[in-house]
Amino acid sequence: MIQPYTTSVTVTADRDWLASRHGTDSTETITLDLTKLTKSIHYVEPTATGPHGFVRSGVPVGRITASGLYGAYDPAATDGRQVLAGLVYAEAAFTPGTTKIPAALLWHGTVKTAKIPGGIDPSKITANPAGAQLRFLAVS
Repeated sequence: MIQPYTTSVTVTADRDWLASRHGTDSTETITLDLTKLTKSIHYVEPTATGPHGFVRSGVPVGRITASGLYGAYDPAATDGRQVLAGLVYAEAAFTPGTTKIPAALLWHGTVKTAKIPGGIDPSKITANPAGAQLRFLAVS
């Protein structure tokens, strides 16, 4: 006899980086490239006790020109990630072996600079018509 087995995973986003709800009602769906993120800074890997990993909410990302996927924002990059597209809005769960992860992108709103996972220096963000429209507050 086959016994059905169901599991569910609940991930609660830590959005202490969010300074207001403005923009949270119009996030965009994106796909993250896990190979362009840094373990322990941008994401938590799956383990034996936690079979699902997750990308942290608030991670700044840019769109990789060649693939259309999103990776960690890097002002020194030359692959498209030098343009800040926005922040990962909600923690995005993934299973072992996964490299492409669906996520929600907050592309406009107000955020607390000091709470961004991995940090960000707003003075290094170059304005771009295709980039995020975020206001960074220097509060903790």
